[in-house]
Amino acid sequence: MELGSVFAVGVYGYAVMSNHLHVVLSVLPDHAHEWSQGEVVERWLRLFPSSNKERIEDRRAAMLGDADRIAECRLRLSDLSWFMRCLNEYLARQFNAEDDCSGRFWEGRFKCQALLNERALLAAMTYVDLNPVRARIAHNAMHSKHTSVRQRAKAIAQNHRLANSQLMPLAGFVARSFPKLSEAEYVDLVDWTGRQWRPKKRGKISASEPPALLGLGLDTKHWTHQVKGVGSAYWRVIGTVEEMLDKAKELKQAWLHGIGFARRLERHLS
Repeated sequence: MELGSVFAVGVYGYAVMSNHLHVVLSVLPDHAHEWSQGEVVERWLRLFPSSNKERIEDRRAAMLGDADRIAECRLRLSDLSWFMRCLNEYLARQFNAEDDCSGRFWEGRFKCQALLNERALLAAMTYVDLNPVRARIAHNAMHSKHTSVRQRAKAIAQNHRLANSQLMPLAGFVARSFPKLSEAEYVDLVDWTGRQWRPKKRGKISASEPPALLGLGLDTKHWTHQVKGVGSAYWRVIGTVEEMLDKAKELKQAWLHGIGFARRLERHLS
């Protein structure tokens, strides 16, 4: 969460698995443009600190006197690749130290999907939080470890007033388009969705729809198919057919993997 408080991003969800991790976030460069030069410098020094206090002051003074350097850091603090670079480097150093080894830790560059609307964002958050359930590491969302839904549920258990508060990012800024539901409604939605994935498991069938689906006007079958499709049916982009076609034009492509799946989902709703 430390990186989320430094970069111009909003961190909405995560799941740490045995050999990989998932993060759901938005990159919000407009916030970085609003930072003063001093704030850019302070954020950068938080990202790359010096153990020597005098060294920190020298670096701070040097950066404040270099407008081009500040402009470069401002761009990097609102760049997805730099966020993932800092996250992966920190984890690689930590895990290599624990294993008493050195060398390359990650297999390759990260993969990402563009989420084009609130429903796509909510589906991606739910999919990521349910990764341990899908991998059969956990029986349900509440028994999963190292996930954002578990963090949200524990926060509600410690402070019940959070249950009815607006769903917010775990760190960073709120995107302009964000699902309108409470923290408790989101936790219930993730738990309910996970139970539908394992309907033969004792106690995993729920007769009632979660309030979030009703409030957002989402069909239950459409929703479960949408969440499952995040990891397999789509590739680079998740959204409606129209949004995906527009994105394809923007990328100068005639087609994007997943448009056919999006069409089937929309026909199911009509």
